[in-house]
Amino acid sequence: MDSHFSRCKEVVSEESEEESNGVNLMEFSDEILLHILSYVPCTDLVLNVRRTCRKLATLCLDKSLTHTVLLQKDYKVNKDKVKQLMRDIGKEIYQLNMAGCYWLPSSTIDHVTRCKNLVKLNLSGCHVTSLRLSKMLSTLQHLRSLAIDVNPGFDASQLSSECKATLSRVSELKQTLYTPSYGVVPCCTSLEKLLLYFEILDRSREGFMLSGQLMVGESNVPHYQNLRIFYARLAPGYVNQEVVRLYLAVLSDRTPENLHAFLISAPGSFAETGATKNLLDSMARNVRLDALQLPKAWINGSGLLQHLKFNNPFYFSFSRCTLSGGHLIQRVINGGKDLKSLTSLNLSGCVHCLAPESLFRKAEDDIDSSILESLVVSCCNLRHLNLSAAHHHSSESIGNHLCQLLSRLKHLLSLALPVCSITDVAASVEKPPTTPNLVPQTFGKKVRIGIPTYPRNLGDQANQKIESSVFWALMGSLRFLETLEIIGSSFSSAMPRNEPAIRNSLPPCVRAQSVGDSEVAAISQLTYLQSLTLAQLPNILTGSGLVSIGLQCQHLRTLSLANLGMMGKVVYMSALMDMLKHCRCLRDLRLEQPYFCAGAQFFQALSHCSSLQRLCIVSRSGTLQSDAVMSFMASCLEVIMCHMFMGESLTVCKNLQQSIVRSFQAERPALNVVIFPLLHEDLTEVIRDVPMRHLDEITLFKSRVAEEPPNLWW
Repeated sequence: MDSHFSRCKEVVSEESEEESNGVNLMEFSDEILLHILSYVPCTDLVLNVRRTCRKLATLCLDKSLTHTVLLQKDYKVNKDKVKQLMRDIGKEIYQLNMAGCYWLPSSTIDHVTRCKNLVKLNLSGCHVTSLRLSKMLSTLQHLRSLAIDVNPGFDASQLSSECKATLSRVSELKQTLYTPSYGVVPCCTSLEKLLLYFEILDRSREGFMLSGQLMVGESNVPHYQNLRIFYARLAPGYVNQEVVRLYLAVLSDRTPENLHAFLISAPGSFAETGATKNLLDSMARNVRLDALQLPKAWINGSGLLQHLKFNNPFYFSFSRCTLSGGHLIQRVINGGKDLKSLTSLNLSGCVHCLAPESLFRKAEDDIDSSILESLVVSCCNLRHLNLSAAHHHSSESIGNHLCQLLSRLKHLLSLALPVCSITDVAASVEKPPTTPNLVPQTFGKKVRIGIPTYPRNLGDQANQKIESSVFWALMGSLRFLETLEIIGSSFSSAMPRNEPAIRNSLPPCVRAQSVGDSEVAAISQLTYLQSLTLAQLPNILTGSGLVSIGLQCQHLRTLSLANLGMMGKVVYMSALMDMLKHCRCLRDLRLEQPYFCAGAQFFQALSHCSSLQRLCIVSRSGTLQSDAVMSFMASCLEVIMCHMFMGESLTVCKNLQQSIVRSFQAERPALNVVIFPLLHEDLTEVIRDVPMRHLDEITLFKSRVAEEPPNLWW
């Protein structure tokens, strides 16, 4: 019996006792009860909670609760529950989100046909064949928004005329491509928003090179005449680049007059061609944009930004571009023009964006604070800002530190910074990094060698050093920050996307050497923090700041820690275990640290995270205890993803993975387990089978602040 159902039965059965105390939940107004019920998964509402009493039976079917059904994070839902849900309220559903429900069999999609009034449907990550898609869409005549995957074997010729009629009315399409194809784009003649995710691999499982040429029957041309938003995100690989060029070829012939958002996210080198140059020239002449993101090769060394026109821009991404601060101010902000409309800005990897010129500047040189000040003044309503993957060193000028200038952005909700940008200039210049003295220098009392313990009086420790620091002041001024990333400028994950694991890592920036426990403790001021990423903080000695975060940041849901402290040992293990005991709301945990020992003590502490759903550990030369993992999985009933890439043998990893699946798969339909040696040559083959939801959101390390425009998809 589901927990929500059990709790509601308790509430109803205890009414008489509550009445004697003057409190009766059922006497609350319908508005209050509906607000409470809105936090309960729809499957529980319809299939369980409404059975408890007549009043709840009526409220659970209220239109405010059945209009939009979200199943994308309901990991306990199965085929039978979906079938019953569609049977009971199918006609009342107008928006259905099943994104990432990879565990549901493809036949589950057949029950969506009961939702005759559907306007929005998200099936990204679901198994849908072209025949099944045709049958379903033929019945959904009111559909206007659709998200699907296009997998190998997709055949557009199998789509019925009724299906194509439905697609002709769709104005919003999100399409994830795992094979070279136009998918259903040619059928969508009324498109206003097109989102394309290219996840095509360069090689087949057998090792054959794949081609970017479209399959037979894929020669139809997309219709872009009404397009307002075009977004394309490419995974690494040349095939993805070849296919996206076919989509762009039509745009280069005739640019839509109403286009106001043009975004292409491409890793690595994506060379500009004659067709793309014609497209950009046409855009510069004919459209005014509100959102822009281009591959770095299309911007670097060109005068494109000088010619593009902007209306009321809300999103800019110049990630990895060699954009100088002078160009940023003059060509994007127009010399300090008021850009209050801009809410999201991604400058990750723009190593020269805070310097006047980039020709003779070294990456380690100090930033020009006047450029950052112009940015802060002009874009005063920024909510999402990414300055990671670059060396942003502040000068010794009073009041011009990067942290002091950013503290003026009172509306920030998410922020990504390089580690070297948060250090106090005086501290980084005058004080060398402190490391524990493990060997006695003279005769006398012996020094105990081992993992240092952290001071228990956390408040005193924090007050001793950092209350006067610029980073402490910044954290104090951004009280409503929800997402924070502090990432070393030279950090790279040991587990890249389509390549073997990285065996060696680059050393941290010299300015970052003094960033450690006290700076981490400053983060505990962020009462509403929900997501935290800390990577390559070299001066972590005990991890005491983590405990402060665990105690104060009670809304924390996502935690990612990577390469903290000395690389040869995990010096913060004791503090991490103490921190985890307080993280009751934590759902996602990612740890990347060489020599990490995933033993009984760690998993016992992790078991206190009663809301934990996804766990990923990446550790070169790391070890694990199989019995401890099994006990953890048995005690944490919400965990549906367990990924461990360690230093254990292939036999140990396979045996543990099989044991977990055999023991828990039946009661956890969404369970996804991958346990594999990190340095094994077949790691990339294993990664390709991980559901995209987990791979993109937690398994692979990346900066996610301002990665996409806000509210890009519902």
